[in-house]
Amino acid sequence: MPDFLDQDIKFLAGVGPQRAELLKKELNIASFRDLLYYFPYKYIDRTKFYKIAELDANQAYIQVKGTLGNFELIGEGRKQRLLASFHDSTGSMDLIWFAGIKYIRENLKPRQEYVVFGKPSVFNGRVNIIHPEIETASAQQVTTGVLQGFYNTSETLKKRFLNTRAINKIQYNLALAIEGKIYETLPPSVREPLRLMSLKDALRQIHFPENTQLLQKATFRLKFEELFYIQLKILSLKHRREEVFKGFVFEHVGYNFNTFFQNNLPFELTNAQKKVIREIRKDLGSARQMNRLVQGDVGSGKTLVALMVALIAFDNGYQASLMAPTEILATQHYNTISRMLNGISIQVALLTGSTRKKERERIYAGIESGEIQFLIGTHALIEDTVNFIKLGLVIVDEQHRFGVAQRAKLWKKNAGIPPHVLVMTATPIPRTLAMTLYGDLDVSVIDELPPGRKPIETRHYLENRREQVYKFIRDQVDKGRQAYIVYPLISESEKLDLKNLENGYELLQKVFPRYKLSMVHGKLKPAEKDAEMNLFKEGKTQIMVATTVIEVGVDVPNASIMVIESAERFGLSQLHQLRGRVGRGAEQSYCLLMSSYKISNESRKRLETMVRTNDGFEIAEVDLQLRGPGDLEGTQQSGLGFNLNIANLGKDGEILRIARDTAANILDNDPHLQSHENQLLVYHLQRMKNTEFDWSIIS
Repeated sequence: MPDFLDQDIKFLAGVGPQRAELLKKELNIASFRDLLYYFPYKYIDRTKFYKIAELDANQAYIQVKGTLGNFELIGEGRKQRLLASFHDSTGSMDLIWFAGIKYIRENLKPRQEYVVFGKPSVFNGRVNIIHPEIETASAQQVTTGVLQGFYNTSETLKKRFLNTRAINKIQYNLALAIEGKIYETLPPSVREPLRLMSLKDALRQIHFPENTQLLQKATFRLKFEELFYIQLKILSLKHRREEVFKGFVFEHVGYNFNTFFQNNLPFELTNAQKKVIREIRKDLGSARQMNRLVQGDVGSGKTLVALMVALIAFDNGYQASLMAPTEILATQHYNTISRMLNGISIQVALLTGSTRKKERERIYAGIESGEIQFLIGTHALIEDTVNFIKLGLVIVDEQHRFGVAQRAKLWKKNAGIPPHVLVMTATPIPRTLAMTLYGDLDVSVIDELPPGRKPIETRHYLENRREQVYKFIRDQVDKGRQAYIVYPLISESEKLDLKNLENGYELLQKVFPRYKLSMVHGKLKPAEKDAEMNLFKEGKTQIMVATTVIEVGVDVPNASIMVIESAERFGLSQLHQLRGRVGRGAEQSYCLLMSSYKISNESRKRLETMVRTNDGFEIAEVDLQLRGPGDLEGTQQSGLGFNLNIANLGKDGEILRIARDTAANILDNDPHLQSHENQLLVYHLQRMKNTEFDWSIIS
């Protein structure tokens, strides 16, 4: 009965229509299956009882058995609260409710024995628990062993008494309802070599673990299955794409490439760049369509690699396009590439939203006739009016800035054979994340900086050393350098005690009266933003005060100082991206991280990591462990149509590797999953959520 789990959650005992609506709205639980795969986030030993005399504010969740005293209503209006005393043989404590007061008074009776569960705190020397879970001492614990699962809920659910205890109870009702109705989702050929627990046992133990050993086995089984099916889908789609889509064969490395290599190369290629170019050349000659991601830290020379690949396209009679996320970045690519191609007769054009009508019409005609070989631009490139005669290579810079649907349009510019696709990113992606986000792409890494680049020196300063930082900026600017000062916010926020851009700009004008300042933030119109950026690029202003809009791509070699205010509020990868705005020239560059005294342990670890290393991949790994992978859902960013219910890409790298190897072995032996045993895999692949468009066929 495979559809049993797809029943509406309202038909489950203990739920009903009203609770079902709440569960759908707050937790996205609409069916039996959704509830079954809504796993606990932690487990607590509910066999241990404390005495009131043993309690203090440093303890985590505890449970106490005792007798409820009388209720007392205190305060008025929004500050009203219900207080009850609670006694055992060693002393008394207070129980406090700010919401659901009417329900508590109607359902709890003084002088009866109850079990209270919650986090103790101390006020005026007296122990209390705010909004405790409470039930009669005779009520049966919903657990089959020593551990009880805890489920994430919301404030709205808690106010309606759908707390973790209530979810635990409806999970128990579900466990009774599905007895004998859970069918295996992995064939013996996958389960047996890894000694995986059966699915029915794993789902039972994950919600109601009998002991820690069985919980570990259940967790491994469920994490493996989740990651295995994601990898099987990604790799099977990659297999299919490679079979279905042939690629242009670039047979020649000719005049354009060789002339550039001999006469125009701005610096000697690093070994990492040479290795990546060799990998790309192999793709281009294989008769398969290339889909390759090139990862490289800021300043590692990705643009040079992309240009040399484009030259191979030109040598074989094809056109190329480069799409960048912003006008500033597209213009920068255009200027850099035009300068590098000096003396080589390649027609390069720039197409952005600001391109005037007459120039736009000239570009359209040049692309259609083949006169223009290299078109660089923003999303203006994907407009229907842009028609290439022979597009052989598509380069996408900072791909996470584009929606997948946007990239698909560029990919479809050729009828029949699609162009080769080269995706570039300066955001180092941890291996586990790359295998999931970009699992159907071949990945190349540029992990060396070009010769002459000095590592950026990073320092962390607290507020009491601000004057020292200002003096350092003055000394550097007096030597002819420029500085960025980045703030996390545009305007004052009541909730967050942060330095903000507008107040900061006014203050800095007073601190640095001899210098000219630019200001850039996301609410400026594009033309205003570009004007401010250009003043800084041309050296007409010495200090750029900005939000994170300057994070990607702007190249000002003379800027050697990056000051990041409230650095503890930024994620690690964002701090690293911001740091990469300096260190573009030959001078020593500095990144100064300003933070308050009181910062969390996680924030401290982020800032210590920044000071310790410039290695973007090490930083990305630490970031993934600290913050998790973020939102992998949604076609606008990653195009990955999968939810992770239990696996954590920051912590489950080894399980992911086993899952990917298992999926790859199956497809090597049975590429179309046609064997009788693999029909089970086909069935579950088809059940996985699909988007309307098969995104996997593009990058």
